[in-house]
Amino acid sequence: MHAPKKIKLNKEKQTLDITWNNDRTINYPLTFLRDESPDAGNKGETILWKHIPPPPKGADKPGKYEIEKIEMVGNYAMQITWKDGYDYGIYSWDLLIRLGEYIEVKNNLHSDFDHDH
Repeated sequence: MHAPKKIKLNKEKQTLDITWNNDRTINYPLTFLRDESPDAGNKGETILWKHIPPPPKGADKPGKYEIEKIEMVGNYAMQITWKDGYDYGIYSWDLLIRLGEYIEVKNNLHSDFDHDH
């Protein structure tokens, strides 16, 4: 099971850097983490096989992409409170690993297309 060894906020790069127990470090852009918040208000929800979309988003508030605090949720997740007061969504370790894999693929795709063939 994946678990973080170290979680560090890199304000200069605007990333949350997590070193996992397999010594792999993933740098999560704060904008990506916030936009991918796994709560029903952001992603919608499915009830009895029917998807209910999230409500329309309002204007961004100051601090939307700045972390106020991070709290551990048991031994399986963390909850982020953003400086605009948003504190919904629990980021499980499994979700963060999947998001990290997505970031890695996305970054590699761009480099694959930058080469002359």
